Amino acid sequence: MAQAAQALIGDSEFDRDTAVTLREEGVYDAELSAGWTIIHAVNGGYLLAMLGRALGEALPHSDPFSVSAHYLTASVPGPAVIRTEVVRTGRTLSTGQASLFQYAEDGTEVERIRVLGTYGDLDSLADDIRTSAKPPAIAPIEQCFGPDDGPAPIPGSSAITERLSIKLDPSTVGWAVGAPSGKGEMRGWFGLADGRDADPYSLLLTVDALPPTSFELGLKGWTPTIELTTHIRCRPAPGPLRVSITTRNLAGGFLEEDADVWDSADRLVAQSRQLARAPRS
Repeated sequence: MAQAAQALIGDSEFDRDTAVTLREEGVYDAELSAGWTIIHAVNGGYLLAMLGRALGEALPHSDPFSVSAHYLTASVPGPAVIRTEVVRTGRTLSTGQASLFQYAEDGTEVERIRVLGTYGDLDSLADDIRTSAKPPAIAPIEQCFGPDDGPAPIPGSSAITERLSIKLDPSTVGWAVGAPSGKGEMRGWFGLADGRDADPYSLLLTVDALPPTSFELGLKGWTPTIELTTHIRCRPAPGPLRVSITTRNLAGGFLEEDADVWDSADRLVAQSRQLARAPRS
């Protein structure tokens, strides 16, 4: 059987499902796909990528540098409208905000997410790098585990797992066999299932695509994001990404997740921090 051709940036399921259509200046129509749901909710990283794309079209600069999102109400598959506002434009950076709305049963609009983002040109950044950051220690991809490799699937997993290629480091999958490490860590290899290479918009998905660290803390169930800030540091090289997520503090029913994303050229291409509500189980 002939192998399916690798999807290209701009011509993939991810691109189609995060596309927005200009209705009028600053207003975009969108369709939230059921293909990116997890535990019956639309994935927050997918939503961030869609809003990020809308801001990239509304602003004079197209590459996200820093995007902060507050998740106000749970999104559901179906139609949505995104309203954008240009806050400031400059020679190298521009800032805007965007809100995604859906419709209640009575027809009124309900705001789901509000985003503030600063955009620029990643290709214009200086080459000078001074860092103490190092790529995470992850076992070779052939020694890592995907959703179909273990005795138990990701709890509540659904359509999104079919669209992602995730291979988790063996040291962070104890939860799948009932033996969580208690360390609050998740590490693995990441890509899109159709082979599409990463770009700045897909990095907005990547930081929120691995199973939550709460699984390794011995908790199961939905871990809804309250706020997520992502920094895109450079345009990723082709090839699989390595993602490391850690939680140091679960208190008062909330936890933080700090994510680092590395590309195949050993560059730190994205960083994020999110505040999430811990599962109630």
